[in-house]
Amino acid sequence: MIVGVPAEIAPNERRVALTPDGVKALLATGADVVVQAGAGVASGFDDVAYRDAGARIEDAAENVLGCDLVLKVRAPAARASGGHEVDAMREGAALIAFLRPLDEPELAVRLAARRLTAFSMELIPRITRAQSMDALSSMSTVAGYRAVILAAAALPKIFPMMVTAAGTIQPARVFVIGAGVAGLQAIATARRLGAIVEAYDTRPAVREQVESLGARFVELDLDVGDAEDQGGYAVAQSESFYERQREELGKRLAHADVVVTTALVPGQRAPLLIDEAAVQGMPTGSVIVDLAAEQQGNCACTDPEKEVVVHRVRIIPGSDLPSDVPTNSSQMYSKNLTSLVKHLAPDGELVLDLADEITRGALLTHEGAIVNDRVKSLIQGATG
Repeated sequence: MIVGVPAEIAPNERRVALTPDGVKALLATGADVVVQAGAGVASGFDDVAYRDAGARIEDAAENVLGCDLVLKVRAPAARASGGHEVDAMREGAALIAFLRPLDEPELAVRLAARRLTAFSMELIPRITRAQSMDALSSMSTVAGYRAVILAAAALPKIFPMMVTAAGTIQPARVFVIGAGVAGLQAIATARRLGAIVEAYDTRPAVREQVESLGARFVELDLDVGDAEDQGGYAVAQSESFYERQREELGKRLAHADVVVTTALVPGQRAPLLIDEAAVQGMPTGSVIVDLAAEQQGNCACTDPEKEVVVHRVRIIPGSDLPSDVPTNSSQMYSKNLTSLVKHLAPDGELVLDLADEITRGALLTHEGAIVNDRVKSLIQGATG
């Protein structure tokens, strides 16, 4: 099996799907690896490092996209030179990437038409055996860290308390909404920087994790019902619930210097948690980092494309923060990918065991068909 690693073509994407260490890991299974020239440069891995690891370097994207198995970070897309990356892939080949199947299901139709065996990293089941393949958690870890670093740089205050000859500087107050992987990493980072941190989540079960990081868990007077699904993700609530939640959160935000929002529901618009009135009530110079910006945002004032200042509050969209830390993001993603490839092709050749929960769960298209039930439903709903 020949594994291809093309350069990413999405704007501002600096990650690479496989690092030189990942190349070595796949070569050990008996696979061969081809890397497009310059694919890892933005992540800190030059072509020499890939050659030394045993990969073959190819200049043309077609020579990489045409491999038996293509590994990417972002979903295939239209190329500036014309055509689409999917069309450059060999019919019947395999693809692994972040494919956003619940948010952009139309891509699955194209993948199926090309008869690609496509695996989506978003569909990796949250089970113990698949923890080493959980790229969503890896990237969320980086995003949570980076969100706080951006906030600290934008805030016109110092994060930690300082006792100086000029007097005592009080610590910044950080409020994190959502205590999943990104939220917990945001809490940990803000605490390491010396801020006073509070966190809120609709799932009471995460209280212990929040408090173990030194933050205060905030409870709102709301009936959360079934707050999470079997995979541990927060579930969507009713609009009346969100309206009441916005009112309660607005009271908390009035005392926050920094707010990091992380609430996402797969396949749906991000829940609106912060309305404009709440933004207006925040302290002058405060900062919101909205990690749900790509899904229209948790804040009503978020612009997914750029940083804005509304009512003297700086609002930063956190659409693709892992790309801001490409070296470590690529290292983590590469390990997730190599774990999955070893599972799917332990002896260097792809073998599909559809009885296996990981293989079946991550599989999006196979033999000309969309095989994921949720994505099939979305496609059927869109076509009537």
